[in-house]
Amino acid sequence: MVIKLSDCYRLAAIPDLSRCLRLEKIMLDSCISLKRIHESIGSLTTLRNLNLRRCENITELPSDVSGLKHLESLVLSNCTKLKVLPENIGILKSLKTLEADGTAIVKLPESIFRLTKLERLVLDSCSYLRRLPNCIGKLCSLQELSLNKSGLQELPDTVGSLKNLEKLSLISCASLTQFPDSIGNLVSLTKLLAYNSGIKELPSTIGSLSYLRMLSVGNCKHLSKLPDSIKTLASITELKLDGTPIRYLPDQIGDMKQLRKLDIGNCSNLESLPESIGHLGSLTTLNIDNGNIKELPASIGLLENLVTLTLNRCRMLKQLPASIGNLKSLCHLNMKETTMSDLPESFGMLSRLRTLRMGKESNLPLISVENRGSFVIPSSFCNLTLLSDFDAHAWGLSGKIPDEFEKLSLIETLKLGHNNFHSLPSSLKGLSFLKKLKLQNCTELTSLPSLPSSLIELNADNCYALETIHDISNLESLEELKLTNCGKVVDIPGLECLKSLRRLFLSGCSACSTKVRKSLSKVVISFSLPINLDSMNINSSISENYGSIYFNFYFVCG
Repeated sequence: MVIKLSDCYRLAAIPDLSRCLRLEKIMLDSCISLKRIHESIGSLTTLRNLNLRRCENITELPSDVSGLKHLESLVLSNCTKLKVLPENIGILKSLKTLEADGTAIVKLPESIFRLTKLERLVLDSCSYLRRLPNCIGKLCSLQELSLNKSGLQELPDTVGSLKNLEKLSLISCASLTQFPDSIGNLVSLTKLLAYNSGIKELPSTIGSLSYLRMLSVGNCKHLSKLPDSIKTLASITELKLDGTPIRYLPDQIGDMKQLRKLDIGNCSNLESLPESIGHLGSLTTLNIDNGNIKELPASIGLLENLVTLTLNRCRMLKQLPASIGNLKSLCHLNMKETTMSDLPESFGMLSRLRTLRMGKESNLPLISVENRGSFVIPSSFCNLTLLSDFDAHAWGLSGKIPDEFEKLSLIETLKLGHNNFHSLPSSLKGLSFLKKLKLQNCTELTSLPSLPSSLIELNADNCYALETIHDISNLESLEELKLTNCGKVVDIPGLECLKSLRRLFLSGCSACSTKVRKSLSKVVISFSLPINLDSMNINSSISENYGSIYFNFYFVCG
């Protein structure tokens, strides 16, 4: 038998349920007007699940819960006015899950140690809870203990007695400054999460956690070093140290043979990586985002299973080592806003690379492009035949883009804005999967060649030197065309054939010929999306003939 009264916002009380002899589940979640629970609930011997989640006005539970012999799940989450748990809660011999997160409880009753079948104890966001009772170590079946965002100041030594604990979560416990040495006795622990906590150091005993798979201590602003014993974490697969003030990684980090993910982003004090990092043969993800690393060790080329490498905003990193080409599994390379001025010739050996994002800041003033120096794409670049997303925004690409570009046949997004090249290769038309081409602020670009019919977006805003546009009548999928401030463009051949065009930006195209204007009128009368043409100055004749009509088209014209 089940009683389900969830979301009954006006329910202020529940009746005597003592005669409901077969009741197994009561769901009262989000009954925000409920102020008290009838004492009879404490005698429901068949009850297995009691859910009071978000009953915000409940201040206490029945004092006698001795009858709840078969209760397995008690959910009190976000009962924000609940300050105490029943003193005899330990009598709930069958209880497996206790969720009291978001409550106002100050302490746990001493009888809690009698909950020998308890597997999950959730006390997240209990901001008044400062300590756990010493008897917590007697919860012999406990597998998960979660105290995220709580007011916890310390863990008792007895926590090391939780032999079946698999997950200990202490995320954003700002007042927690250390772990007890006994934490090394948690022989079943697989996840230790203390992200954004007040932890100042890790005990050397942490190396005894032979089954630990995930250690998250990122954003711990007072954690400045790691113990050497970390090398003995033989099972660890994910290590998050991002946002910490650590100055170095221990040489022994190379002994973590199972490590798959290493996050050291935003570690501003970390200036170098140990050569031993190349011994992390299982590593698939390495994040050094927003760091002050000055160089990558040559041994990084030994990471044969590395799939994702993130170097965004590593402004001290001047170049990549030649060994980078040995990363045979690398699919995603993110290095936006770095100061690198070239790529090694070995770069073309990254045969599985699919995403290359190395763009600079998008909001730079146009004159700054001239001050960036020139960057020439290495000839081997065209060997990246699996590349689908290439962002080289504001990299100072100069001269002519290599004609072998057509070898990048799978590319879908090409961002080349804010660069210094004067022409694009004719082979661009061979990029049959290309959907987005960004060329904005390429101030030296003089012409656009034939483009692939797959194109959906074309942005050539502020290409001041642009004069010639090849026939675009084949761009049947093009939905957006931006040519703002292309003042030298006289003709846009094929404009009237763009069947899918929905957004056209021509403001500042002062040299547009009468022919373009006639083509534009043909485009306008072919579609129907609401736009008032009275505001269009580019073609007064259209305004005169259709000024009161709305079309399924969007123009931004000067």
